[in-house]
Amino acid sequence: MADPTARMLRLLSLLQTHRFWPGGELAGELGVSERTLRRDVDRLRELGYPVAAARGAGGGYQLQAGSQLPPLLLDDDDAVAIAVGLRTAAGGTIAGIEDASVRAMAKLEQVLPPSLRRRVQALQDAIEPAASWTATVDGGVLATIAQACRDRERLRFAYRRRDGEASERTVEPHRLVAQERRWYLVAWDARRADWRTFRVDRISEPRGSGGRFAPRRPPGGDAVAFVRSSIRAMPARHEAVVTAFVAADELPREVTWFRGEVEPIDERSCRIRTRADGLAWLTVHLAFLRCDYRIDGPPELVEHVRTHAERLARSVA
Repeated sequence: MADPTARMLRLLSLLQTHRFWPGGELAGELGVSERTLRRDVDRLRELGYPVAAARGAGGGYQLQAGSQLPPLLLDDDDAVAIAVGLRTAAGGTIAGIEDASVRAMAKLEQVLPPSLRRRVQALQDAIEPAASWTATVDGGVLATIAQACRDRERLRFAYRRRDGEASERTVEPHRLVAQERRWYLVAWDARRADWRTFRVDRISEPRGSGGRFAPRRPPGGDAVAFVRSSIRAMPARHEAVVTAFVAADELPREVTWFRGEVEPIDERSCRIRTRADGLAWLTVHLAFLRCDYRIDGPPELVEHVRTHAERLARSVA
């Protein structure tokens, strides 16, 4: 890369994509000698970017958090405002930008000096979110997990299962997935030697172990599909069986969000199976169907819906 300015921008971009770059590999990415790479790193340092260098056979470069924010065309107030905004957006309050918010948050918090980190945390602690039916996720936890996914660094954390059992996990984190207004981590569980999904709101005290790993492919090669299949496979107290009087290909967008499985019956009807721990949730889920349908079971759901329907009818009598 002949243009020194373009090369330095490329160098800065590469340093932000991984926590540690071996010197030879980084020089190869830029198409320059290691001597030229050292000069470019020195220029970045002169601009205020804290690039640490390790010498020797395993030497390389790492972009670190310094005592001041590097010149990103942002002042301290701008950086704090953006960090708080990204944490809020990562919570799913704006549809469609959760993944991008987490990636941006991980990059920004990597270079925030400690004084600004404290300001961000203080503002976050002072904000009282509106009541929500979803579990809240700590922005710092999301950022730590996102960085471990990006850097392919083994992660340790405390985890509380659905039944309340607590355990310590060591995983190879693959991807964060936003699904059904919750965050899930897709990771290879070292102890169980298998792929697992972890609800992020049940993760606490995540920290990198310092060990690196070679990337693996999740089952089917699709992290989002793996999370969806894991959610559908979770045990539930009640399973509803519903006959919908509409073609199966007209239902997926309405059904997938509440863990529905659709089976065609004929050109004008299909069978839906969906599950939940509570009859009230099943009733609410089914109320979102924009077609005529019949609840085939279980009997306790039929009775619950009948009672609820009578109550609704009385409210407008």
